[in-house]
Amino acid sequence: MPTIDLKYGTAAIPFEYDIDRFDVLGQTSHKPALSDVEIGEKLDQPIDAPALEEKIKPGETVLLVVPDATRETAAGQVVNLLVRRLIANGTTPFEISIIFATGIHRKVTEAEKSSILTPFIAQRIKTLDHDPRDLMQIVRVGETSGGVPVELNRAVLEHDHVILIGGVTFHYFAGFTGGRKLICPGLASARTVAATHKLAFDCETLSRRDGVDTGKLDGNAVHEAFMEAVAMVDPAFAITTMVDDAGEIVDLFCGNWKTSHRAACDGYAAEHTIKLKEKRDLVIASCNGFPHDINIVQAHKTLDAAARACTDGGTIVLLAECTDGLGRDDFLNWFNAADSSDLAANLCKKYQVNGQTAWSLLKKAERFNIQIVTGLEKSQTDKMRLVKITDPASVISTADKGYILPFGGKFQVEKV
Repeated sequence: MPTIDLKYGTAAIPFEYDIDRFDVLGQTSHKPALSDVEIGEKLDQPIDAPALEEKIKPGETVLLVVPDATRETAAGQVVNLLVRRLIANGTTPFEISIIFATGIHRKVTEAEKSSILTPFIAQRIKTLDHDPRDLMQIVRVGETSGGVPVELNRAVLEHDHVILIGGVTFHYFAGFTGGRKLICPGLASARTVAATHKLAFDCETLSRRDGVDTGKLDGNAVHEAFMEAVAMVDPAFAITTMVDDAGEIVDLFCGNWKTSHRAACDGYAAEHTIKLKEKRDLVIASCNGFPHDINIVQAHKTLDAAARACTDGGTIVLLAECTDGLGRDDFLNWFNAADSSDLAANLCKKYQVNGQTAWSLLKKAERFNIQIVTGLEKSQTDKMRLVKITDPASVISTADKGYILPFGGKFQVEKV
C-alpha cells in the first residue's frame, strides 16, 4: 500500500493507506518557483498602478508591512528585492522601515524577524513591532459606515508611502488572507480588531452571519469593514504571493492594493478549491505543518476545511503539533461553556476575537468525532472536546471510505 508523509510541525508522520478506501484531496503546485528576475519582471508590470519608481521619489519615507510568523508567504525574498530596488531608485536605507502585522498575535521574536526577512535585511533595515494595546502607538483614523472605530498604528500615517507585502490563502470568515488584512486587523488596535471581527457573528441567530464564509468577499461584512478601514490609509502598493509546499513563490500579484489583491484571491481560489461529489465518514487532515499548525487557533483553519468533507457524525483526525500552544492564554476559558449555544451567548455578552474561533471549534466537536495528534496537553484537548491520540492509523477501521487532506491549511472544500 502507498504511504503519504503528513506534515506535523517541522517533521512528518508517515501514513499508509489503501487506495481503494482513501482518496487524497488537493495537490501542491507543480509550478516552478519564481526566480528573482521573474519576480522583478512582475514588479515591472503592476495591476492598475504605476511602477514603484514612478510612485516613490528619493527622499520620501517608505513603510513595508509584512506578516508575522503565523504566515508562510516568502516575504523575505520579496523584501530583499524591494529594498534593493528602492535604494537603486534613490531611497536611502534609513528612510525605509518594516513593521510586522501581528494584529492581536504575540510579538515577533528576534529569531523570527531574521527568518521572515532574512538576516541580511533584519540587520540593516529598521523594524517596528505593533502592539494593539499600546495607546502611544495607536491613532484614530476615522469610522466605517457601520460605526466601527478605525484605530491604526501611527506608523502608517507617519510614512509617505505604505507597501503591503503578504501572501494569500483562504480564511474561514474574512474570505481570504493578505492584502487589506495586513493593515486591518494586522496594524489595528485591539478595539478595532474586535469590532471588525464581531461582524462575522450574528447574535440574533447565535451563529455565523450570512455572507461571511471561506473564499467569499462580496457581501462579506468583515471583508467590507477591512476595506473601508484600509481605504483611509490608501496604501501606495501591494504585493501578494502564492507559495508552494516548500514555501517558495510560484506566483505573484502586485499593484493597486484593491485590485491586485482581488486578482490574487481569484487566482488562488481557482487553483485551491476542491470540489467533492460526496462527503465521507472519515477525514484525515494535516495542516501542512509549521507554521500552519503553530497553535490551535491557526490549526482550526484546517479543521474547517476537513469538516466540509466529512459527514455529520463522522470522524476527523487532525494533525496539529501546536508548538505555540493554544494561540492565546485565555482561549481555553471559552470551553467552560456547557455547549456551543452557551458559548455563543457568552460571546455576545462580551465579545473577544478568539471566542469566535472557540465557538467554531466547539460547534465542530459537537458535529464530528474529532481526534487530534498534537503536542497539546490531554487536559487541554479534553476541555475542547477533542480526543488526543498518537497515531492517525488507529482510526482507519472506523469507516469504509475516507479522504486524506495533506495540505489542509491551503485548500477550500466544496460539495457539488
